[in-house]
Amino acid sequence: MLTAARLGAAALSAALLAGAAAGPALADSPAPTAAAVPDGLYGKGDPTYDGVWRQSLALTALAAAKAVPADSAVGWLTEQQCEDGGWPSFRAAGAACDPKTEDSNATAVAVQALVALGGHQEAVDKGVQWLKATQNADGSWPYNPGSPGDANSTGLAVNALFAAKADPAGVAKAGKNAFDGLALFQLGCAAPADQRGAFAYQPDPSSGALAPNALASAQASLAAAGGHLPVATTARTDAAPKALACDSASATATPVAHADSGEAAGAYLTAQLAAGDHHLTLTTPGAAPTPDYNATAWAALGLIQSGHPQQAAGAVDWLAKEGAGWTKGGTDAAATASLLLVTQAAQRDTAPLTAELTALGPALKATAGAAPTTATSKKDDGIGQYWLIIVGLLVGLGGGLLLSLQRKRGQNL
Repeated sequence: MLTAARLGAAALSAALLAGAAAGPALADSPAPTAAAVPDGLYGKGDPTYDGVWRQSLALTALAAAKAVPADSAVGWLTEQQCEDGGWPSFRAAGAACDPKTEDSNATAVAVQALVALGGHQEAVDKGVQWLKATQNADGSWPYNPGSPGDANSTGLAVNALFAAKADPAGVAKAGKNAFDGLALFQLGCAAPADQRGAFAYQPDPSSGALAPNALASAQASLAAAGGHLPVATTARTDAAPKALACDSASATATPVAHADSGEAAGAYLTAQLAAGDHHLTLTTPGAAPTPDYNATAWAALGLIQSGHPQQAAGAVDWLAKEGAGWTKGGTDAAATASLLLVTQAAQRDTAPLTAELTALGPALKATAGAAPTTATSKKDDGIGQYWLIIVGLLVGLGGGLLLSLQRKRGQNL
Protein backbone atom coordinates (compact mmCIF):
# COMPACT_ATOMS: atom_id res chain seq x y z
CA MET A 1 0.00 0.00 0.00
CA LEU A 2 1.20 3.51 -0.78
CA THR A 3 1.97 5.88 2.04
CA ALA A 4 0.80 9.49 1.84
CA ALA A 5 3.10 12.15 3.24
CA ARG A 6 2.96 15.82 2.51
CA LEU A 7 5.84 17.40 0.67
CA GLY A 8 6.51 19.08 -2.64
CA ALA A 9 6.70 22.15 -4.74
CA ALA A 10 4.31 23.71 -7.21
CA ALA A 11 3.92 23.83 -10.95
CA LEU A 12 3.04 27.04 -12.71
CA SER A 13 0.62 27.42 -15.60
CA ALA A 14 1.52 30.50 -17.64
CA ALA A 15 0.87 31.81 -21.11
CA LEU A 16 3.94 31.93 -23.32
CA LEU A 17 3.99 35.02 -25.47
CA ALA A 18 5.83 36.26 -28.55
CA GLY A 19 5.25 33.18 -30.65
CA ALA A 20 5.41 30.56 -27.90
CA ALA A 21 2.43 28.46 -26.98
CA ALA A 22 0.13 29.82 -24.30
CA GLY A 23 -0.69 26.62 -22.52
CA PRO A 24 -0.25 25.81 -18.87
CA ALA A 25 3.47 25.43 -18.32
CA LEU A 26 4.75 23.08 -15.65
CA ALA A 27 7.57 25.06 -14.09
CA ASP A 28 7.60 27.03 -10.85
CA SER A 29 7.34 30.80 -10.96
CA PRO A 30 6.53 32.86 -7.86
CA ALA A 31 3.51 35.13 -7.88
CA PRO A 32 3.77 38.74 -6.71
CA THR A 33 1.73 37.79 -3.64
CA ALA A 34 1.78 34.09 -2.91
CA ALA A 35 -1.57 32.54 -2.09
CA ALA A 36 -1.85 30.15 0.82
CA VAL A 37 -1.96 26.50 -0.18
CA PRO A 38 -5.34 25.05 0.80
CA ASP A 39 -5.83 21.70 2.48
CA GLY A 40 -6.50 18.99 -0.07
CA LEU A 41 -4.41 20.56 -2.83
CA TYR A 42 -1.55 18.60 -4.38
CA GLY A 43 1.81 20.37 -4.25
CA LYS A 44 3.03 23.03 -1.85
CA GLY A 45 3.81 25.97 -4.13
CA ASP A 46 1.72 29.05 -4.81
CA PRO A 47 -1.47 27.84 -6.53
CA THR A 48 -2.45 31.21 -8.02
CA TYR A 49 -1.74 30.28 -11.62
CA ASP A 50 -1.96 26.50 -11.68
CA GLY A 51 -4.02 25.27 -8.73
CA VAL A 52 -6.86 23.74 -10.76
CA TRP A 53 -4.48 22.57 -13.49
CA ARG A 54 -2.17 20.60 -11.22
CA GLN A 55 -5.03 19.26 -9.07
CA SER A 56 -6.87 18.00 -12.15
CA LEU A 57 -3.80 16.27 -13.56
CA ALA A 58 -3.07 14.68 -10.19
CA LEU A 59 -6.61 13.37 -9.71
CA THR A 60 -6.76 12.08 -13.28
CA ALA A 61 -3.50 10.18 -12.89
CA LEU A 62 -4.50 8.75 -9.52
CA ALA A 63 -7.88 7.66 -10.87
CA ALA A 64 -6.09 5.87 -13.70
CA ALA A 65 -3.89 4.19 -11.06
CA LYS A 66 -7.08 2.86 -9.36
CA ALA A 67 -6.32 4.95 -6.29
CA VAL A 68 -9.16 6.69 -4.45
CA PRO A 69 -8.18 10.27 -3.57
CA ALA A 70 -9.19 11.88 -0.29
CA ASP A 71 -12.53 13.66 -0.16
CA SER A 72 -10.67 16.89 0.61
CA ALA A 73 -8.72 16.63 -2.66
CA VAL A 74 -11.80 16.01 -4.81
CA GLY A 75 -13.86 18.51 -2.85
CA TRP A 76 -11.30 21.26 -3.38
CA LEU A 77 -11.56 20.83 -7.14
CA THR A 78 -15.36 20.73 -7.26
CA GLU A 79 -15.59 23.78 -5.00
CA GLN A 80 -13.43 25.76 -7.40
CA GLN A 81 -16.13 25.50 -10.07
CA CYS A 82 -18.16 28.66 -10.56
CA GLU A 83 -21.93 28.76 -10.78
CA ASP A 84 -21.81 29.21 -14.56
CA GLY A 85 -19.83 25.95 -14.91
CA GLY A 86 -16.35 27.29 -15.59
CA TRP A 87 -13.22 27.01 -13.49
CA PRO A 88 -10.63 29.73 -12.86
CA SER A 89 -6.94 28.89 -12.55
CA PHE A 90 -7.39 29.32 -8.79
CA ARG A 91 -9.92 30.89 -6.47
CA ALA A 92 -9.16 31.59 -2.84
CA ALA A 93 -11.64 30.24 -0.31
CA GLY A 94 -14.64 32.55 -0.07
CA ALA A 95 -13.63 34.63 -3.10
CA ALA A 96 -16.33 35.39 -5.66
CA CYS A 97 -16.05 34.10 -9.20
CA ASP A 98 -15.07 36.53 -11.92
CA PRO A 99 -16.24 35.33 -15.35
CA LYS A 100 -13.35 37.17 -16.98
CA THR A 101 -10.78 35.04 -15.15
CA GLU A 102 -12.42 31.67 -15.75
CA ASP A 103 -10.28 29.83 -18.28
CA SER A 104 -10.83 27.07 -20.78
CA ASN A 105 -7.63 25.20 -19.88
CA ALA A 106 -8.56 24.82 -16.20
CA THR A 107 -12.14 23.93 -17.11
CA ALA A 108 -11.09 21.34 -19.69
CA VAL A 109 -8.72 19.44 -17.41
CA ALA A 110 -11.14 19.66 -14.48
CA VAL A 111 -13.88 18.08 -16.59
CA GLN A 112 -11.52 15.27 -17.61
CA ALA A 113 -10.52 14.68 -13.98
CA LEU A 114 -14.11 14.46 -12.78
CA VAL A 115 -15.04 12.09 -15.60
CA ALA A 116 -12.08 9.88 -14.66
CA LEU A 117 -13.10 9.90 -10.99
CA GLY A 118 -16.76 9.22 -11.74
CA GLY A 119 -19.77 10.32 -9.71
CA HIS A 120 -19.67 14.02 -10.65
CA GLN A 121 -21.99 14.17 -13.64
CA GLU A 122 -23.68 17.44 -12.68
CA ALA A 123 -20.34 19.26 -12.42
CA VAL A 124 -19.18 17.67 -15.69
CA ASP A 125 -22.35 18.73 -17.50
CA LYS A 126 -22.02 22.30 -16.23
CA GLY A 127 -18.38 22.39 -17.35
CA VAL A 128 -19.30 21.16 -20.82
CA GLN A 129 -22.04 23.76 -21.07
CA TRP A 130 -19.55 26.47 -20.12
CA LEU A 131 -17.21 25.28 -22.87
CA LYS A 132 -20.04 25.36 -25.39
CA ALA A 133 -21.02 28.86 -24.29
CA THR A 134 -17.46 30.24 -24.57
CA GLN A 135 -16.63 28.72 -27.96
CA ASN A 136 -15.68 31.36 -30.52
CA ALA A 137 -17.64 31.90 -33.71
CA ASP A 138 -14.85 30.26 -35.74
CA GLY A 139 -15.17 27.03 -33.71
CA SER A 140 -12.05 27.59 -31.60
CA TRP A 141 -11.55 28.27 -27.89
CA PRO A 142 -9.59 31.08 -26.24
CA TYR A 143 -7.74 30.85 -22.93
CA ASN A 144 -10.14 33.39 -21.40
CA PRO A 145 -13.61 34.11 -22.82
CA GLY A 146 -13.75 36.80 -25.47
CA SER A 147 -10.14 36.46 -26.64
CA PRO A 148 -8.92 35.00 -29.94
CA GLY A 149 -8.71 31.22 -30.01
CA ASP A 150 -5.49 29.22 -29.88
CA ALA A 151 -4.49 25.65 -30.67
CA ASN A 152 -3.67 24.64 -27.09
CA SER A 153 -6.96 25.83 -25.61
CA THR A 154 -8.96 24.40 -28.50
CA GLY A 155 -7.20 21.05 -28.21
CA LEU A 156 -7.85 20.86 -24.47
CA ALA A 157 -11.52 21.76 -24.95
CA VAL A 158 -11.86 18.98 -27.54
CA ASN A 159 -10.20 16.56 -25.09
CA ALA A 160 -12.83 17.47 -22.50
CA LEU A 161 -15.67 16.99 -24.98
CA PHE A 162 -14.37 13.53 -25.88
CA ALA A 163 -14.05 12.63 -22.19
CA ALA A 164 -17.61 13.76 -21.50
CA LYS A 165 -18.88 11.89 -24.57
CA ALA A 166 -20.00 15.12 -26.24
CA ASP A 167 -19.23 14.75 -29.96
CA PRO A 168 -16.97 17.68 -30.94
CA ALA A 169 -18.45 17.60 -34.42
CA GLY A 170 -21.78 18.61 -32.89
CA VAL A 171 -20.39 21.44 -30.73
CA ALA A 172 -20.53 24.47 -33.00
CA LYS A 173 -20.92 28.23 -33.23
CA ALA A 174 -22.05 30.00 -36.38
CA GLY A 175 -21.79 26.78 -38.35
CA LYS A 176 -18.19 26.06 -37.28
CA ASN A 177 -17.67 23.03 -35.06
CA ALA A 178 -14.84 22.14 -32.70
CA PHE A 179 -12.93 20.24 -35.39
CA ASP A 180 -13.18 23.27 -37.69
CA GLY A 181 -11.74 25.38 -34.89
CA LEU A 182 -8.83 23.00 -34.38
CA ALA A 183 -8.10 22.93 -38.11
CA LEU A 184 -7.55 26.71 -38.11
CA PHE A 185 -4.14 26.17 -36.50
CA GLN A 186 -2.81 23.14 -38.39
CA LEU A 187 -0.32 23.56 -41.22
CA GLY A 188 -1.38 21.77 -44.39
CA CYS A 189 -0.16 21.19 -47.91
CA ALA A 190 0.62 24.88 -48.48
CA ALA A 191 3.39 24.67 -45.86
CA PRO A 192 6.91 23.33 -46.49
CA ALA A 193 6.96 19.54 -46.41
CA ASP A 194 8.80 19.34 -43.08
CA GLN A 195 6.18 21.55 -41.39
CA ARG A 196 3.02 19.84 -42.60
CA GLY A 197 0.86 18.49 -39.81
CA ALA A 198 2.28 20.85 -37.19
CA PHE A 199 0.09 23.24 -35.23
CA ALA A 200 0.71 26.93 -34.69
CA TYR A 201 -0.26 28.52 -31.40
CA GLN A 202 -2.13 31.29 -33.26
CA PRO A 203 -1.93 32.77 -36.75
CA ASP A 204 0.38 35.72 -37.14
CA PRO A 205 -1.78 38.77 -36.32
CA SER A 206 -0.53 40.68 -39.35
CA SER A 207 -0.18 38.12 -42.13
CA GLY A 208 -2.29 35.27 -40.83
CA ALA A 209 0.60 32.88 -41.48
CA LEU A 210 1.01 29.78 -39.35
CA ALA A 211 4.36 28.92 -37.76
CA PRO A 212 4.95 25.49 -36.17
CA ASN A 213 5.02 25.48 -32.39
CA ALA A 214 6.20 22.49 -30.37
CA LEU A 215 3.81 22.69 -27.43
CA ALA A 216 0.84 23.63 -29.60
CA SER A 217 1.55 20.70 -31.92
CA ALA A 218 1.93 18.28 -29.03
CA GLN A 219 -1.12 19.35 -27.04
CA ALA A 220 -3.37 19.60 -30.08
CA SER A 221 -2.24 16.19 -31.33
CA LEU A 222 -4.15 14.34 -28.60
CA ALA A 223 -7.37 16.06 -29.65
CA ALA A 224 -6.63 15.48 -33.34
CA ALA A 225 -6.21 11.78 -32.53
CA GLY A 226 -9.60 11.69 -30.81
CA GLY A 227 -8.29 11.30 -27.28
CA HIS A 228 -8.49 12.69 -23.78
CA LEU A 229 -6.85 12.19 -20.40
CA PRO A 230 -6.09 9.58 -19.23
CA VAL A 231 -4.93 7.89 -22.43
CA ALA A 232 -5.89 4.24 -22.13
CA THR A 233 -6.13 3.06 -25.72
CA THR A 234 -4.79 -0.35 -26.67
CA ALA A 235 -5.06 0.27 -30.40
CA ARG A 236 -1.78 0.13 -32.25
CA THR A 237 -0.33 -0.17 -35.71
CA ASP A 238 3.20 -1.09 -36.71
CA ALA A 239 3.16 1.48 -39.49
CA ALA A 240 4.50 4.97 -38.92
CA PRO A 241 2.04 7.88 -38.84
CA LYS A 242 0.89 8.82 -42.32
CA ALA A 243 2.08 12.20 -43.55
CA LEU A 244 -0.26 14.40 -45.54
CA ALA A 245 -0.60 13.34 -49.14
CA CYS A 246 0.02 16.54 -51.07
CA ASP A 247 0.38 17.30 -54.76
CA SER A 248 0.53 20.47 -56.79
CA ALA A 249 -3.24 20.70 -56.87
CA SER A 250 -3.52 20.45 -53.08
CA ALA A 251 -0.72 22.94 -52.28
CA THR A 252 -3.19 25.59 -51.16
CA ALA A 253 -4.30 26.96 -47.84
CA THR A 254 -7.07 24.36 -47.59
CA PRO A 255 -7.57 23.24 -43.97
CA VAL A 256 -6.40 19.75 -43.07
CA ALA A 257 -9.36 17.38 -43.03
CA HIS A 258 -10.28 16.04 -39.61
CA ALA A 259 -9.85 12.48 -40.88
CA ASP A 260 -6.20 13.23 -41.71
CA SER A 261 -5.40 15.55 -38.80
CA GLY A 262 -4.23 13.05 -36.20
CA GLU A 263 -1.97 11.11 -38.53
CA ALA A 264 -0.50 14.31 -39.99
CA ALA A 265 0.26 15.64 -36.50
CA GLY A 266 1.77 12.28 -35.56
CA ALA A 267 4.01 12.27 -38.63
CA TYR A 268 5.27 15.77 -37.82
CA LEU A 269 5.92 14.96 -34.16
CA THR A 270 7.68 11.70 -35.03
CA ALA A 271 10.08 13.59 -37.28
CA GLN A 272 10.67 16.27 -34.65
CA LEU A 273 11.36 13.71 -31.94
CA ALA A 274 13.80 11.85 -34.17
CA ALA A 275 15.64 15.07 -35.01
CA GLY A 276 15.76 16.15 -31.35
CA ASP A 277 17.17 13.00 -29.77
CA HIS A 278 13.69 11.83 -28.70
CA HIS A 279 12.49 15.10 -27.20
CA LEU A 280 10.99 18.38 -28.35
CA THR A 281 12.71 21.71 -27.79
CA LEU A 282 11.54 24.92 -26.18
CA THR A 283 12.70 28.02 -28.01
CA THR A 284 12.04 31.48 -26.63
CA PRO A 285 13.39 34.80 -27.90
CA GLY A 286 16.68 35.73 -26.29
CA ALA A 287 17.17 32.36 -24.61
CA ALA A 288 19.08 29.24 -25.54
CA PRO A 289 16.95 26.30 -26.69
CA THR A 290 16.16 23.83 -23.90
CA PRO A 291 14.43 20.46 -23.78
CA ASP A 292 10.66 20.85 -23.52
CA TYR A 293 9.51 18.13 -21.12
CA ASN A 294 5.91 19.26 -21.21
CA ALA A 295 5.65 19.22 -25.00
CA THR A 296 7.49 15.89 -25.18
CA ALA A 297 5.00 14.36 -22.75
CA TRP A 298 2.00 15.56 -24.75
CA ALA A 299 3.62 14.35 -27.98
CA ALA A 300 3.99 10.87 -26.50
CA LEU A 301 0.35 10.89 -25.38
CA GLY A 302 -0.81 11.97 -28.84
CA LEU A 303 1.22 9.29 -30.60
CA ILE A 304 0.02 6.55 -28.27
CA GLN A 305 -3.59 7.67 -28.67
CA SER A 306 -3.26 7.57 -32.46
CA GLY A 307 -2.05 3.97 -32.29
CA HIS A 308 1.68 4.61 -32.63
CA PRO A 309 3.29 3.60 -29.31
CA GLN A 310 6.40 2.46 -31.18
CA GLN A 311 7.00 6.01 -32.39
CA ALA A 312 6.36 7.32 -28.87
CA ALA A 313 8.72 4.82 -27.19
CA GLY A 314 11.86 6.92 -27.59
CA ALA A 315 10.18 9.94 -26.00
CA VAL A 316 8.84 7.78 -23.16
CA ASP A 317 12.33 6.39 -22.56
CA TRP A 318 13.82 9.89 -22.61
CA LEU A 319 11.24 11.17 -20.12
CA ALA A 320 11.88 8.20 -17.84
CA LYS A 321 15.60 8.91 -17.90
CA GLU A 322 15.52 12.70 -17.67
CA GLY A 323 12.18 13.29 -15.98
CA ALA A 324 13.54 13.72 -12.46
CA GLY A 325 14.78 17.14 -13.47
CA TRP A 326 11.31 18.07 -14.67
CA THR A 327 9.50 16.73 -11.61
CA LYS A 328 12.16 18.15 -9.27
CA GLY A 329 12.71 14.72 -7.84
CA GLY A 330 9.00 14.03 -7.57
CA THR A 331 8.12 17.26 -5.73
CA ASP A 332 6.41 19.13 -8.60
CA ALA A 333 2.81 17.94 -8.58
CA ALA A 334 1.85 18.87 -12.13
CA ALA A 335 5.02 17.51 -13.71
CA THR A 336 4.87 14.32 -11.66
CA ALA A 337 1.22 13.77 -12.62
CA SER A 338 2.00 14.44 -16.29
CA LEU A 339 4.88 11.98 -16.27
CA LEU A 340 2.68 9.39 -14.57
CA LEU A 341 0.00 9.85 -17.23
CA VAL A 342 2.58 9.21 -19.94
CA THR A 343 3.94 6.15 -18.12
CA GLN A 344 0.43 4.76 -17.71
CA ALA A 345 -0.37 5.32 -21.39
CA ALA A 346 2.86 3.55 -22.38
CA GLN A 347 2.04 0.65 -20.04
CA ARG A 348 5.32 0.97 -18.14
CA ASP A 349 5.95 0.47 -14.42
CA THR A 350 3.94 3.18 -12.68
CA ALA A 351 4.48 2.28 -9.01
CA PRO A 352 7.36 4.72 -8.26
CA LEU A 353 5.62 7.72 -9.84
CA THR A 354 2.31 6.82 -8.23
CA ALA A 355 4.04 6.80 -4.85
CA GLU A 356 5.70 10.16 -5.56
CA LEU A 357 2.44 11.76 -6.60
CA THR A 358 0.55 10.29 -3.67
CA ALA A 359 3.10 11.81 -1.30
CA LEU A 360 2.28 15.31 -2.57
CA GLY A 361 -1.29 15.40 -1.30
CA PRO A 362 -3.66 14.16 1.39
CA ALA A 363 -3.73 10.49 2.32
CA LEU A 364 -5.62 8.31 -0.12
CA LYS A 365 -8.90 6.68 0.86
CA ALA A 366 -7.85 3.46 -0.85
CA THR A 367 -5.37 2.05 -3.36
CA ALA A 368 -5.53 -0.68 -5.93
CA GLY A 369 -5.59 -4.09 -4.31
CA ALA A 370 -6.50 -2.80 -0.86
CA ALA A 371 -9.30 -4.86 0.66
CA PRO A 372 -12.01 -2.72 2.25
CA THR A 373 -12.85 -3.38 5.87
CA THR A 374 -16.52 -4.38 6.11
CA ALA A 375 -18.77 -6.10 8.63
CA THR A 376 -18.50 -9.27 6.55
CA SER A 377 -14.72 -9.19 6.47
CA LYS A 378 -14.59 -8.58 10.22
CA LYS A 379 -16.92 -11.52 10.77
CA ASP A 380 -14.77 -13.69 8.53
CA ASP A 381 -11.67 -12.54 10.38
CA GLY A 382 -13.30 -13.56 13.68
CA ILE A 383 -14.17 -16.99 12.35
CA GLY A 384 -10.63 -17.36 11.08
CA GLN A 385 -9.29 -16.54 14.52
CA TYR A 386 -11.51 -19.17 16.13
CA TRP A 387 -10.30 -21.77 13.64
CA LEU A 388 -6.72 -20.87 14.47
CA ILE A 389 -7.45 -21.40 18.17
CA ILE A 390 -9.13 -24.76 17.50
CA VAL A 391 -6.28 -25.89 15.24
CA GLY A 392 -3.80 -24.77 17.88
CA LEU A 393 -5.57 -26.77 20.58
CA LEU A 394 -5.67 -29.85 18.37
CA VAL A 395 -1.98 -29.50 17.62
CA GLY A 396 -1.28 -29.10 21.30
CA LEU A 397 -3.32 -32.17 22.22
CA GLY A 398 -1.69 -34.18 19.47
CA GLY A 399 1.73 -33.11 20.59
CA GLY A 400 0.97 -34.04 24.21
CA LEU A 401 -0.35 -37.44 23.18
CA LEU A 402 2.73 -38.11 21.09
CA LEU A 403 5.02 -37.12 23.96
CA SER A 404 3.14 -39.43 26.34
CA LEU A 405 3.44 -42.37 23.95
CA GLN A 406 7.15 -41.75 23.52
CA ARG A 407 7.65 -41.74 27.30
CA LYS A 408 5.73 -45.00 27.70
CA ARG A 409 7.69 -46.52 24.87
CA GLY A 410 10.89 -45.44 26.56
CA GLN A 411 9.82 -47.04 29.79
CA ASN A 412 9.15 -50.35 28.02
CA LEU A 413 12.60 -50.49 26.41
